[in-house]
Amino acid sequence: MSDSYWFRTGEATVFSSEGQGTDAMPEILIGDVKGPAGHAFANLMGQTAGHTRMFAIRATNQQVRPATIMVPKVTIKSSAYVNLLGGPVQSAVADAVIDSVADGVIPRLQANELCIVAMIWIDPSCAENPDLDRKDLYRTNYEAMKLAISRAMSNSPSIDELIANRHKIFHEMYDPETGESQW
Repeated sequence: MSDSYWFRTGEATVFSSEGQGTDAMPEILIGDVKGPAGHAFANLMGQTAGHTRMFAIRATNQQVRPATIMVPKVTIKSSAYVNLLGGPVQSAVADAVIDSVADGVIPRLQANELCIVAMIWIDPSCAENPDLDRKDLYRTNYEAMKLAISRAMSNSPSIDELIANRHKIFHEMYDPETGESQW
């Protein structure tokens, strides 16, 4: 196993269709199952109240490789939220992982040697929205997960890009000049 996959991180944001609130913002860790990523993965196997963790599966009896565990960023307060996490979001994350292997982003021969910890965010209002577009929730999570995996595997953004953009790009939720949210 190459040390180049010992501990990789990635994140991405994909915005929802107008008015849906289905933005996806996964933050992931990919690494060797025998290294720190594997230890983190194993430590997440237990459950804590309000933070149900689950494997990414494509369908019953179809757990993806690399093994991927989804960890919600928001405290789960309803079965409707669990149904979103274990339905369109779980499906999207699983499909993104297996498609990343099929596309060669994750080396196929190392699929059993790597694991992924995926911190997943679903806006709590999604669980209360009777008109929620579940296809858009799938779309945003699929696209964001694929992008996060690609970034993790390519160490993107590079340190040179981060330094070059240090005073050009600002966090969307914070204006450094006013101290206020830009939204």
